[in-house]
Amino acid sequence: MEGVDVIGELMRIEKKLENIEKLLRELLEREESYAPMKLSEESLKEFPENEPDMYSEKDLRMR
Repeated sequence: MEGVDVIGELMRIEKKLENIEKLLRELLEREESYAPMKLSEESLKEFPENEPDMYSEKDLRMR
């Protein structure tokens, strides 16, 4: 194992692990904000489908 800078390699690995940890935190934050939006989207999906149309084709000026 001549010429191997153990301390340097450990520091390089530590930096990579810190970067991975940062990316995982960001991913979890995105997931936490995505989940409520998806839930709202799914729960409100049927709402407009059950509402009557406000305008008919006759109300359109151009077809």
